[in-house]
Amino acid sequence: MNYCSLFSKAMLIFMMACSNLQAEQIKVLILDGPQKAHKYLDTTPVLRQTLIKAGIFKVDHLRSSKEGIKDGSYFPNFELYDVIVMNEGFGAMDWPKTVQKAFEKYMANGGGMVSIHTANNCWPKWKEYNKMTGLGGWGGRNEKSGPYLYVNDAGEVVRDTSKGRGGAHGPQHEFEIVVREKEHPIMKGLPATFKHGPDEMYDRLRGPAENVTILASSFSAKDKRGTGRHEPALMAISYGKGRIFHTILGHHVKQIKEGSFVTTFQRGTEWAATGKVTIPVPEDFPNQKFE
Repeated sequence: MNYCSLFSKAMLIFMMACSNLQAEQIKVLILDGPQKAHKYLDTTPVLRQTLIKAGIFKVDHLRSSKEGIKDGSYFPNFELYDVIVMNEGFGAMDWPKTVQKAFEKYMANGGGMVSIHTANNCWPKWKEYNKMTGLGGWGGRNEKSGPYLYVNDAGEVVRDTSKGRGGAHGPQHEFEIVVREKEHPIMKGLPATFKHGPDEMYDRLRGPAENVTILASSFSAKDKRGTGRHEPALMAISYGKGRIFHTILGHHVKQIKEGSFVTTFQRGTEWAATGKVTIPVPEDFPNQKFE
């Protein structure tokens, strides 16, 4: 028996398998930059490792700067990626119009985006970005930005056009997340309810609210300075041919490492990129540990 030949063939098969695995990996670009309310320097590396841990993502990162935006050197090549993870936030610098238009084209033609917690806070005047996130907060948002969106006690989605600010949250606390679309690929297999936090629970979000599916909601308790309503926690949004996963979870590193965030973030990113979800729900969800 020619053991050298067998070994060579085995190595070739292994290398081909590795090559195919690499080729099939989902290409992700995480974007962040200077902002006022969230510690992106700490959270971006954890977001990156969270995706890498899933085993199906190849993750790059690009950070904006005042200089790069002013001199035009900041220009992400969106077309190289299957999905863009937004870790921008309140007070982020406006992208140049050319970059905005390039991103709008990328999304309209079938790109993917994930909006993390802080990312619905930025760019209140960028009309198309607000269509992508569906709902946003702070930055002067009010009734002119669009309706509030929430779920009433009967499980019906309400579009509330009453006057008021956009964006609020009470003190960090643990809250229950209620699955509203159990057959959606991101949510399929998750328990009907699960705990998350302590974390900031956003409420009073408002925006264009077009093509938004509320995947899960959380009750905003009045004793936590909330609205007394079931507010959107996880959303799926369409923009042209593009897909967006919007999560209000993940204020800082501790919250990003929670199993409830990890699993929904990984699955939401895969869905935004491909329209499918293959990442399994861990048996011990949402209590699995991520280090």
